[in-house]
Amino acid sequence: MPIFKLSQDVVNQISAGEVVEKPAHLVKELVENSIDAGSTSIHIEVAAGGRFVRVMDNGCGINKEDLELALTRHATSKITKTDDLWQLHTFGFRGEALASAAAVSKLTLISKNQQAQEAYQVKSDFGILSEMIVAHRNEGTEIKIEDLFENVPARLKFLKSDAAEFAQIKSSIKAMALANPQIEFKLVNAGKLELYYSRKDQHIDRVKEVLEFNRMFENTSHREDYRATAFYCSPQDVHKTSKNIWIFAQGRWIQDRGLHAAVMEAYRSLLMHGEYPICAIFLKCNPENIDVNIHPTKSQVKFQDASLAFRSVQAALRDSIEQAPWIEKTTTIPQRSFISNAYNEKPPENYFFKDQGVHQTIQKKKHFEISTLENLQIDRSAPVTEHKQLYWSHFDVIGQISQTYIVCQKDDKMILVDQHAAHERVAYERLMSKWKSPEDKIDIQDFLFPLSIDLSVEKIEALMSIQETMKKIGIEYEVMGPQVLGLKSSPQFIKESVYPFVFEKMAQELIDHGGSHRLEKIVGDIFATMACHSVVRAGQTLSYQEMKKLLQDMDQFPLSSFCPHGRPVSVEFNFSEIERKFGRIN
Repeated sequence: MPIFKLSQDVVNQISAGEVVEKPAHLVKELVENSIDAGSTSIHIEVAAGGRFVRVMDNGCGINKEDLELALTRHATSKITKTDDLWQLHTFGFRGEALASAAAVSKLTLISKNQQAQEAYQVKSDFGILSEMIVAHRNEGTEIKIEDLFENVPARLKFLKSDAAEFAQIKSSIKAMALANPQIEFKLVNAGKLELYYSRKDQHIDRVKEVLEFNRMFENTSHREDYRATAFYCSPQDVHKTSKNIWIFAQGRWIQDRGLHAAVMEAYRSLLMHGEYPICAIFLKCNPENIDVNIHPTKSQVKFQDASLAFRSVQAALRDSIEQAPWIEKTTTIPQRSFISNAYNEKPPENYFFKDQGVHQTIQKKKHFEISTLENLQIDRSAPVTEHKQLYWSHFDVIGQISQTYIVCQKDDKMILVDQHAAHERVAYERLMSKWKSPEDKIDIQDFLFPLSIDLSVEKIEALMSIQETMKKIGIEYEVMGPQVLGLKSSPQFIKESVYPFVFEKMAQELIDHGGSHRLEKIVGDIFATMACHSVVRAGQTLSYQEMKKLLQDMDQFPLSSFCPHGRPVSVEFNFSEIERKFGRIN
């Protein structure tokens, strides 16, 4: 077959298929051009699912002599040589967004440059340019798109419903508003105001406005050339999907599996299955260390060092989350309630709760063995000491119901604490602390005869790959047969009975997700399992001092609001809510 050169019309439509695949992409390209023009106010109007679009800004505008050139392919004011592609400080640089849009729509471009006395207008009717004329508008640029894809029926039929297309446009505007707090954004759909974001001096204020959460926290982390700033909600505020995880690189909203995994890793042990955090992450690095040209819409990027990018994002979140800033701690000596004062920290002999047959007398409880985690169990004899910053210790313990929940009072609230979840977190954090701190010696027990654990050959090979690392925390094992692993030693505070299950889980994690770079997550999952099987259970009776000591232990670890599997440790009831139930207040 002969080779021939494509017509300009076909070339433009091919380009439009790459750059203007859907209305949301078109809106994104136009708004990014407005941002690059130094605009402080951008007004977007859409209708018919984005087949009609108008973008108006107060930016620097386009020179009269450049107006027609702006609608031709490969024309741009932002790059002049190849090296500029790797030193990008702008959004729209490919030089074909307007030309692509003009090829598949009726486009009107009006602009007034800062130095010009008048505004000028040029139109394109599906790629056919009109003559330039004088127009009327203030400084800035206005672009109107009508009948998008009218000349490309094949592309038109692949558009979704108007509502679905607008939802994507709305997400794009939210993303650009998140990244540009200094700009006012207004989005109108079919004559109805959908979004309005005023200019903000503080970035976190814009994030709160867009994500619609007033209680958010901020932290920044550096890993060599990579700098990540995280704005996030507490693990108590979650979403059922990942759509409220917003990730930006160089100010661009991107979709990146690696950075998404970094966010989820930062929330490790704080979320239940099916829960996702609410956060906005802004990653910056030297432009030479990131390639934004691997996708036509620039929604995907490639990092020179993906590991540094991952660690920067993970640290920006985790370092701050581990301080639990959502918990309001106090350094003052707590004011004791009537019950505590009246009985000098001890409940009366006949002090009990009744709840649908649940009858429990605190003074006459039987002692029990909490677990074989000897140095992790609640110390009945230890006095309650004052900490520099307290939260849980300031609760007044009222009692225990259903041998599962500790009933507390603080200020105008009644709090129920899940004793198993609370002690599980304490045990987990102490295990992790021992593993992370080489100077924190672990008491080891050597078995006279190795404990035999049956595993598949594949799983034994996986466990042997981390043999030396596990030995550092006192877990030593060897191969005893083709499908038998022998446990030679273990930390004294770990129950032997958990190892068959734990080794199965650890080996599967290694097989599914890789080697030692994921070791902290693997060890964390293991310790969560160990803690779950080795601490206070629901249905066990606790003495008054044991309950107080558990709350005191919780204050040693900021993340005590959640068990290692992400379940909440406590629930609160305002007294006003209780009084309303009793009809005391309306």
